[in-house]
Amino acid sequence: MLMISIKDIPKKEQHTHAHNLLRECLKPFNIDYSESIAITKNRYGKPSLTEYPNIKYNISHADGIASCIISDVECGIDCENVREYRPNVLKRAFSDDERNMILSAPENQRDLLFFSLWTLKESYIKAIGIGLSFPLNEVNFSFADGKIISNIKNYRFRQYILKDKKYIVSICEQIVNISA
Repeated sequence: MLMISIKDIPKKEQHTHAHNLLRECLKPFNIDYSESIAITKNRYGKPSLTEYPNIKYNISHADGIASCIISDVECGIDCENVREYRPNVLKRAFSDDERNMILSAPENQRDLLFFSLWTLKESYIKAIGIGLSFPLNEVNFSFADGKIISNIKNYRFRQYILKDKKYIVSICEQIVNISA
C-alpha cells in the first residue's frame, strides 16, 4: 500500500504527519499504530513492528510532501521537493555516469534529474536498512524508455513525479524469489 500527501505543513509537524500516514496505512491490517505499539530498530535505526514481522514499512517527508509504503517485502521510500541541487552532494554521492548524465542535461532539467536519482538512492538504502552508511556512489541509476535501470540486483524501483514536477517519490522493494 502506498500513500502520498502533498500538503503545506510546518517543518516541525512533518514527522508527525508522516506517522499519521503510517497509521492510516495500517488500519486495513487492523493494526492500531499508536505510542504503545512495540517498535524494534535494527542497528542502523530502521524501524519495524515487533509484533508484526511480516509487515514491512517505510515513511518519508520533506517540505510539502509526506509518503508511506507498506509491503510484505523489505521496502524503502523517499520523497523530495525539487529545488536547486547542491554540487558537493553530486560529487560525493553520485557515480561518474550519474554525474555526467546530470551535467550534460539541459540546465533547466538538472534539478529534477538530480532529485530523481537522489530519491532512488535513498529509497534503496532505506529498503536495505542501513541508511547513509552505505556508499551512495556505488549505486548507479539511469533511465531508458520510461524505465529505471540500476546496477542493484533483487530490488525493483518505481518513481512518481508529481504536481508539475515539483515533487518526486521513489520506491524500492525487494524482489523475493518464491520458486526455490
